[in-house]
Amino acid sequence: MKHQELEVWNRSMELVTNIYLITKDFPKEELYGLVSQMRRCAVSIPSNIAEGCSRFSDKETLKFLNIALGSISELETQVIISKNIGYINDIENLQMQNETVKKLLLGLIRYLNTKTEQIE
Repeated sequence: MKHQELEVWNRSMELVTNIYLITKDFPKEELYGLVSQMRRCAVSIPSNIAEGCSRFSDKETLKFLNIALGSISELETQVIISKNIGYINDIENLQMQNETVKKLLLGLIRYLNTKTEQIE
């Protein structure tokens, strides 16, 4: 499975780009705090999808896809925190992007789980 061909990987790459664009306007004192954390979480999503796709078994792939899922939840929390403290005014687009990536990732996880169960 080539990660570049997966819609979930492509959508998560778009999310990373948006996170970088949005966080560049955060206050300088957040550079090593919220900015760094949000960027690391966002980058972790497509990175773990890519790493999982390079593995030799579906079970190994699932491990990395679940890590990506955790990063999505972390990023979702950090976006809400950013809104609550006034760094982002409108988070609707980010939340929709995040939700889309989450749904696509959950679908891929379900597919691989079902495939793995059928083999066993």
